[in-house]
Amino acid sequence: MMVSTSQTQRYGFLLVSNFALMSYASATEPLRAANLIAQTALYEVVPLSIGGNPIPSSSGFEFPCQDFAAAGALCHTVFVVAGGNPEDWTGLAALQPVLRRLARQGVRIGGISSGSFILAGAGLLDGRDFTIHWEHAPALKEAFPHLSPRQARYVIDGDRVTCGGGVAPLDLMHAVIASRMGAAFARRVSDWYLHTAIAEPTAPQRGSSSERFGTHHPTLITVLEKMEATVEQPLDRRSMARLASVSSRHLDRLFAKHLGVSFHETYRRIRLDHARRLLEQSPLSLSELAFATGFSSASHFSRAFKDHFGLTPKSARANKRMA
Repeated sequence: MMVSTSQTQRYGFLLVSNFALMSYASATEPLRAANLIAQTALYEVVPLSIGGNPIPSSSGFEFPCQDFAAAGALCHTVFVVAGGNPEDWTGLAALQPVLRRLARQGVRIGGISSGSFILAGAGLLDGRDFTIHWEHAPALKEAFPHLSPRQARYVIDGDRVTCGGGVAPLDLMHAVIASRMGAAFARRVSDWYLHTAIAEPTAPQRGSSSERFGTHHPTLITVLEKMEATVEQPLDRRSMARLASVSSRHLDRLFAKHLGVSFHETYRRIRLDHARRLLEQSPLSLSELAFATGFSSASHFSRAFKDHFGLTPKSARANKRMA
């Protein structure tokens, strides 16, 4: 173990129960490799938690931690690393004043995966450019309507650093290390992990629309992406056809030929998939969920949900909580 010096930057990782182990490793391993390559302690990694209690990762392995309230102020940067569902974080209100205090003291504050949700709750993303894992973006928008996360792999906005999680922290840490040690040194760190294709910060978090929907037809891609963007206030078939510069009948033929399902079936599936994510990740009532996904009432939403998924919204939410 390398001895810390006055040049060592301490990076605290505030772990939330069931945090994604891959996200944590992707963020911390490049810092360890940087120390090995430089043969000096450039960085120190400090796992943190409320009260210094051990925190279980998504794999069940428990990480020993230092007390966040005591050790956080000694850090150059503190990342909140979270996974799971926002409704599981209601007991973390005690974090918010500590995070705000550290931010006032000049500690750089970041969020990895869904850690940005916790930063938003502390008011630390107001007026900031930021991102969050795509799966949690709908719940964040519902909880904080004034915020608009970018679908980027990572975003550095001054003393706020946010990352989508997964393997994206490898790209983020390449940029962080390069800003301090230069591009050539950061390249050596990335090569250590066979990380040869370093993504730009604005690279998408998800596969392309053509990969996700199974079609490369440009007209359909235009309509499908618009469907994803208008789940709360669905557009009618004629408006969508006008957007794609085709007739309504031709649009119907494209859906039948290339996707094997109708325009309306596809739109409803997209809205219901969005509803299920909100159902599992937010405390929204059925009426609020219906409104957020373009259904006329809670009963209409419940019927459509059960027809599509084979269980009621209440049962789906209960099953997720049990899991």
